Amino acid sequence: MDEQLFAELDRRLADADAALTTLYPGDRGVRQPIHTVYVPADRFTAGTVGDWAEQARSVLREHGGAVADLGLPAEHAAEVYDRVRAKLGREPIEDLRIDFEDGYGVRPDEQEDAAAVDAARALADLLKAGTAPPYYGLRIKSLEAVSRRRGVRTLDLFVGELAGVLTDGFVITLAKVTSVEQISAMVVVLQAIEEAHGTGPLKFEIQVETPQAILGADGRTPLPAMIRAGAGRVTGLHYGTYDYSASLGVAAAYQSMEHPVADHAKDVMQLAAAGTGVFVCDGSTNVLPIGSREQVHAAWRLHQRLVRRSLERGIYQGWDMHPAQLPSRYLATYLFYREGLPTAATRLRAYVEGGNSGYLDEPATAAALAGFVLRGLECGALDSTELDQLIGVDTPGLAKLARRPLRS
Repeated sequence: MDEQLFAELDRRLADADAALTTLYPGDRGVRQPIHTVYVPADRFTAGTVGDWAEQARSVLREHGGAVADLGLPAEHAAEVYDRVRAKLGREPIEDLRIDFEDGYGVRPDEQEDAAAVDAARALADLLKAGTAPPYYGLRIKSLEAVSRRRGVRTLDLFVGELAGVLTDGFVITLAKVTSVEQISAMVVVLQAIEEAHGTGPLKFEIQVETPQAILGADGRTPLPAMIRAGAGRVTGLHYGTYDYSASLGVAAAYQSMEHPVADHAKDVMQLAAAGTGVFVCDGSTNVLPIGSREQVHAAWRLHQRLVRRSLERGIYQGWDMHPAQLPSRYLATYLFYREGLPTAATRLRAYVEGGNSGYLDEPATAAALAGFVLRGLECGALDSTELDQLIGVDTPGLAKLARRPLRS
């Protein structure tokens, strides 16, 4: 084969090569929080994060004071329990969303104006004190005609109060998206707000909670086009369990993160987001761990099972709506990584050093194994010392195996 043929191939495939690089840039090289906590805007204060942490620790002491109460496997019970207690003291919330949408409702304009300013000032206090969660932001009302002006006004007021203290952890959730055009419009909104308040580039998540976000009138899913229309600003696709299920006619008693319509929607979301660097986030359960001891334990068991189910399906983030859900979120997540570490470490070490793990792992599987370990490290389920001992590869080496770009 002479160079003339290869030159012809390069010419023919140049556009496809460029599109692949542009549309599917791969991992962004940033941590994905394991949950997003939603707090109604009128209930948020500078003390909210601390209050959630104390309530979570209190319910764990009251209803999970004995490790046996939590139904954890004996092999991992003590280490998981200790790590969860430490997490609740160190970083109880990984991602906070101040909610001006369904959790807040429709209020008079002057009332929502005041709530936007007050919530932003409270968040600014946390940022200045260095006590804000690593990821934070707000959810605004949709860009449909009935709520368009209200959503944009709230965002403008909120960002205006935070200008000068915002970090890369700030993200906006856009609710009830129904069209690609709304995403393009959101980019215009963000550009105007950046110019008005002198901020850096603002990012947002698409909340997938309408049928139109999964299947368009032309019979195609609009999600890939929505991601493209976001012009690099879209960081996540968040599944809305109850709005989506209700819109498909699922009776309230059967609306759940594990209903078949939910699984179908999230399968589409995962396919659309694959290779783009956009995170996929599961929804929530509305069965809260409150009431009697038996009720709390039953709700924890359900929550832990649903969190584990999402993790096993490759969805590493979900919503939490109540402080008492924090223990079950972390218990399920930490157990997932602690149980999986020995095998993952053995397979990774064999892949790197050329040993025999009993598996014939290819580069794509090695990337998945390294990504698993890094996620466990980032949320606190694993620590770097044990990874050094078990795998013999440092964090930059794991990032390279996971095909993550290295960031300073």
